[in-house]
Amino acid sequence: MIPQATDAAAAPPAEPPPLPADAAATSPGEPLPLPADTAAASPGEPLPLPAEPAPTRGGRYEAFLVRAGEELVAWLKTFASAAVYATLIVTFGFQVARVEGKSMEPTLLDQDRLIVNKAIYKFFEDPQPGDIVMHYYPADPDKSFVKRIIAEAGDTVRIEDGTVYVNEVAFPDAIPPEYRSHEDYGPEVVQDAYYFVMGDHRNNSSDSRTWGQVPKKYIVGKVQLRWWPLADATMF
Repeated sequence: MIPQATDAAAAPPAEPPPLPADAAATSPGEPLPLPADTAAASPGEPLPLPAEPAPTRGGRYEAFLVRAGEELVAWLKTFASAAVYATLIVTFGFQVARVEGKSMEPTLLDQDRLIVNKAIYKFFEDPQPGDIVMHYYPADPDKSFVKRIIAEAGDTVRIEDGTVYVNEVAFPDAIPPEYRSHEDYGPEVVQDAYYFVMGDHRNNSSDSRTWGQVPKKYIVGKVQLRWWPLADATMF
């Protein structure tokens, strides 16, 4: 059978749709162009990261809490360290003391402020006659006194008309006459590991003449400095 012709003309091959007006044609094998707001990266370079989103109010609050917690921990560590150092200083180093009473006049006056060196007798030397010391009261160790060491273990102490003799030698001091006593006392031998102490205001002092000798273990430290009043600051 012979095929019959139709009245329809053969359609030409379909053409590709036209490009948008702002799109440039590319040659076969070329990469498609990047959008206008995207910077081209050189071959081998990583593509730029997208911008991070702005933090929200809740995120800022959480970050604030984290920073505040870290600051608080840092301050607590600082205060704890300061407390440890202060404890070590007070225990083994120095201590602030205040004179109460008139028993050490005229050398120390009522309400004078002192620095007591506790380390010197713990690590360097023993208390010596002539030292002004802070010590616990033998009859009640919860109380502390400031007195002057007159004699140490093995010494013989006696007082004649207010003059103090240690091993029959007058104790070297510069106590004005109005502060001296005029009693007689002794003789008395100082026990091992004990000290005989007296106040410089001899006629107004409760000391070893009244309540006995002071054990060495009760000597807290040496009075090193009167720092108040500032005008009367003195090293001892």
